[in-house]
Amino acid sequence: MIQNSDNEKVNTKKFHQNIIKYTLSVGVVGAIVFLIYKISRMNIGIKEIQSYVEGFGGLAPVVYILIFALVPLTLFPDSIIAISGGLIFGLAKGYIFTTIGALIGGTISFYISRYFGRDVVKKLTKDKLDNIENMINEKGFTIVFLLRLIPLFPFDVISYGAGFTSIKYRDFAIATVLGTIPGILVFTNIGAKSVDIGSSSFYASIAALILLLFTSMVLKKKFLNSKKSEGYDIDK
Repeated sequence: MIQNSDNEKVNTKKFHQNIIKYTLSVGVVGAIVFLIYKISRMNIGIKEIQSYVEGFGGLAPVVYILIFALVPLTLFPDSIIAISGGLIFGLAKGYIFTTIGALIGGTISFYISRYFGRDVVKKLTKDKLDNIENMINEKGFTIVFLLRLIPLFPFDVISYGAGFTSIKYRDFAIATVLGTIPGILVFTNIGAKSVDIGSSSFYASIAALILLLFTSMVLKKKFLNSKKSEGYDIDK
């Protein structure tokens, strides 16, 4: 009798967990579909994003964070959204809101992989997840941090790959926040300085972008070459 009671409790707990999981899934999918619909109705660009977000008044930060978290899942460039964040909120707030959005977006991709598996993820991306997964399994925090430092690596592909591995979410989240600091700062700074085009600070922000892209290309090449020597080829 006691064993049956314990089994019933376990089954009830699993049932409740499944309800929560699928409810959250429906909510995320619904939000993505809604945002895709809104984007398809807009001639999307930095000014359009600015106008849309500012139209929500006091809720603008929340709307911006949701856009940054969910829109990149539709393959829309997150750099455009980050620049918009700097334009709307300024450098400091833009950086904070963008970082929160990036972490939420990365978390969604991470848990899609962890709870729904490889078949679902392969329908969302055609990139080389296997090698990324193996590298993260070996050196979880370090690999996620290094990949986040290089904006040329697709943000969500890294998150999907990490979700398949044994990396703890805490390590994934910390590596994501730390690794995205340079990229988010550069893109939000461009947005913040774009209100004063022609100023020395604006040209400095453009120079920072060029430096970021150049450094990213160099780091990506070195990273890929070092990983090829270890048997990983993620740039086929």
